Amino acid sequence: MKAHGATCPLTRRQLIDEYFMEHRNQVLEVAAFLDRMDRSVDGEAGDDFRGVALRGSLRELCSEEPGRVERIQMLLSDTTTGLRIERDRQGAYGASDDEEVR
Repeated sequence: MKAHGATCPLTRRQLIDEYFMEHRNQVLEVAAFLDRMDRSVDGEAGDDFRGVALRGSLRELCSEEPGRVERIQMLLSDTTTGLRIERDRQGAYGASDDEEVR
């Protein structure tokens, strides 16, 4: 793992002691979501661009290369700039799929 010039004032042990339980919970939340997807009544959304982006972000999360946050942020960002003719919800999609721009 590459060093970042000690930009965090805490030691790794201090970080684990302080934040492990919080992040353990977040990882379990993601695992529960994926398990619910596996148990869903239909398999029609298996290639949904948001699920693809989420799985890609999990692969990036396991990377030991610096810059995980930026790479994951881009995977989970809607980078489209075109207007949607029909809006089916007020919020952003949270990932990008060019086919979704109508």
